[in-house]
Amino acid sequence: MFKHILATSGDINWMAIFALLTFFFMFVITIFAMFGKSRAYVDHMANMPLDESIPSKSETPVNHEK
Repeated sequence: MFKHILATSGDINWMAIFALLTFFFMFVITIFAMFGKSRAYVDHMANMPLDESIPSKSETPVNHEK
């Protein structure tokens, strides 16, 4: 079935070009987003897993009895 669809679709180079352009634009957007963040924000996010002052969801007390 897929062979028939691809055979009758004609030239499918536009699919490869679309995939390449999509990847390229997403890569460029990611690079701009990464360099657009402030250094303080990046350091804060990098240290967040090691910071014990922020309680995690598993450490919050659960009171099932009322």
